[in-house]
Amino acid sequence: MTDEYQVTVIGGGPAGLTTALYTTRLGHDTAVVNRGGGRAAMMLDTHNVIGVTEDVSGNEFLQTAVEQIQGYGAEYVRDTVSDVERTDDGRFRVTGGDVDIVTDHVVLATGFNDVRPEPPLPRTGRGLHWCLHCDAYMFVDQPVFVMGTGDAAATVAMIMLNFTDEVDLLTRGDDPEWSEDTQTQLDAHPVDVIHEDIDAIEKGDDGWLEAFVFEDGTRREYRGGFPMYGSDYNSDLADQLGVETNDDGTVAVDDHGRTSVEGVSAVGDLTPGHNQIPVAMGEGAKAGIGIHYRLRTFPRSVEEIEAEGEVTTEDVPGISERMREHAREHNADAPAPTASDDD
Repeated sequence: MTDEYQVTVIGGGPAGLTTALYTTRLGHDTAVVNRGGGRAAMMLDTHNVIGVTEDVSGNEFLQTAVEQIQGYGAEYVRDTVSDVERTDDGRFRVTGGDVDIVTDHVVLATGFNDVRPEPPLPRTGRGLHWCLHCDAYMFVDQPVFVMGTGDAAATVAMIMLNFTDEVDLLTRGDDPEWSEDTQTQLDAHPVDVIHEDIDAIEKGDDGWLEAFVFEDGTRREYRGGFPMYGSDYNSDLADQLGVETNDDGTVAVDDHGRTSVEGVSAVGDLTPGHNQIPVAMGEGAKAGIGIHYRLRTFPRSVEEIEAEGEVTTEDVPGISERMREHAREHNADAPAPTASDDD
């Protein structure tokens, strides 16, 4: 049995869920298909999201978002999409697992995976951190490591000097690959480059990293740090659809998340820009509005009026009966507006 929706979002992170929030509230039948996991789900604490306190985990943050979109009428399915193809009538068929959907518009919100260094490693969120702009604040005046051999790793090590005076750059036995200019910069900054690989790690009773023991027997204390080995973009579906990608593997989009293929949008970490929850949410909002511009029924264009005639009261409203029912139920449960003292 094939389900039909106007919008199908593939991926359930902050960008995809925000897109679904907007398309649903703008009256479009929307489905979200999410395989689970993702960078946001790994967060033990939520940082940099105004109005959300740090005691909220990534999973709690996402679960609240899922409940919100469901309350507005979106369908949410845990499954893995394996194929997306254009149908003969210009729509798209989304399949995989138990999913079989025909949709007018596809939103790719599949993100990327951080390339992990070889163990031994501390626990993610307890000494191993993936987001400099999220987590640098917690390492003010703390000893920090950066792992990697490229220009990005060396640059992040120097950036961390804005927060602490104890920064080590760990190549873990591999040869440095950063440029001569970057080496010149490193030589002029108080960053210790440690070439020996890690032999063992020491953790405290709370699970946080305390120190690395290196293969030469030396022990160096750290509160935490950042591995910088690149990103593996989840772009298989984008490749199937033939959308344009950038040299770094991200999907090329315009300011409203539209790709080079009509009817396909991309949002979040799959696209260029800062990999931050508020940024992803903003991209999702703009994409949702852009999709509404494409799919909304009214106003009819002059050409449509000439072909289909004037809009009558029988033609409106331009949303499905299912979405109307959800909106009526939601709005009936909402508290009535309170008159001000001036009214």
